[in-house]
Amino acid sequence: MTAQLDAAEHQWVDDHAGPVVRPYAVTGGRARPVTGTFDLISLVTATRAEVAPEVGLGPEHLAIVGLCQRMRSVAEIAAHLDLPVGTVRVLLGDLMARGLVQIREPHTTVGLSDHSIFEAVINGLRAL
Repeated sequence: MTAQLDAAEHQWVDDHAGPVVRPYAVTGGRARPVTGTFDLISLVTATRAEVAPEVGLGPEHLAIVGLCQRMRSVAEIAAHLDLPVGTVRVLLGDLMARGLVQIREPHTTVGLSDHSIFEAVINGLRAL
């Protein structure tokens, strides 16, 4: 029985993977940002070149600030850090509340109703 448990455990452990930290541990169990709502294509820019470690900021927070010296989308940040987008949104909310990042939300098209967009798509498909 012990040999079977060791074999099963070995399937899930990789010596090269390093320690695994669950997303809820990174966010302190929070599922929603303290401030802001962040679209996948919202653009994030750091407001400072360097940030000293502060109370409440983890290594992931500092990594986001470092990554966002160049403007990046929320989706890019999640991909670079290999974190779920929901986790990145919570971390961005923390950074935004401290004034360490600026968020540029995507522009919305004003004046078009959802109905008119669907009609335009249908008409375009019919024209094909």
